Amino acid sequence: MSEQDERASLAHIDMSVREILTEMKDTSEVIVDLAYAALMYNSEDMAIKVRELEETMDELKYAIRFKALMSSRTKEDARQLSGLLQVASSADLISDAAADIVQLLDVPLEKRPFVSAMLYESDEKIRAAKVSSSSGMVGHTIGQLAVEACTGCRIIALKNRQGWIYDPEGDVKIRAGDDIIMRGTEDGYSRLTEFASGTIQWEFPEAAEEEEEPPSVEEEAAIMDDSEVEE
Repeated sequence: MSEQDERASLAHIDMSVREILTEMKDTSEVIVDLAYAALMYNSEDMAIKVRELEETMDELKYAIRFKALMSSRTKEDARQLSGLLQVASSADLISDAAADIVQLLDVPLEKRPFVSAMLYESDEKIRAAKVSSSSGMVGHTIGQLAVEACTGCRIIALKNRQGWIYDPEGDVKIRAGDDIIMRGTEDGYSRLTEFASGTIQWEFPEAAEEEEEPPSVEEEAAIMDDSEVEE
């Protein structure tokens, strides 16, 4: 690891283990979608973002290993921390695979027709749509619209006047003329396209109480965080 890479990795060490695991999980979810989208739309911009995310994942992997070594004091600590490291390693392997996928952009289009066929045969597809000025989505944030809950499609990238936003947060506002790239089923894509074009007006979901989720692997990270506090 170069000195510059080590400095970047050390920046993540200030994060808690739970925060590192959460970022690794979120990154592993979006990086593959962006890699496929880069191939479908022959986008070098998306490929560059995939490579950047892959480098970020390497930094996160270094940070969580560092914290594991600093936190493990007993055999029981080591046993529990090994499970977290396995999760982190799996997320890192996913990001490496995504970086390999975008290398196909170096292959001429006529020599990779199988890529589009393969993606279109999958249950969840990656598609693009443009937001019309007559769309009911305009002026609302992704969170207010609850896009994924209402359509079954997740917006993995959005292009507005400022450029691309990858894996946009819920506070990102939709504006007329935005290009959105989504992942979802055929029915979900058709529905979201109708909303984006203004063919039908957006149906805002009723506020619902959040259900308590069962404990996840991320919550086990509290073991490491608590041990740091004790020190």
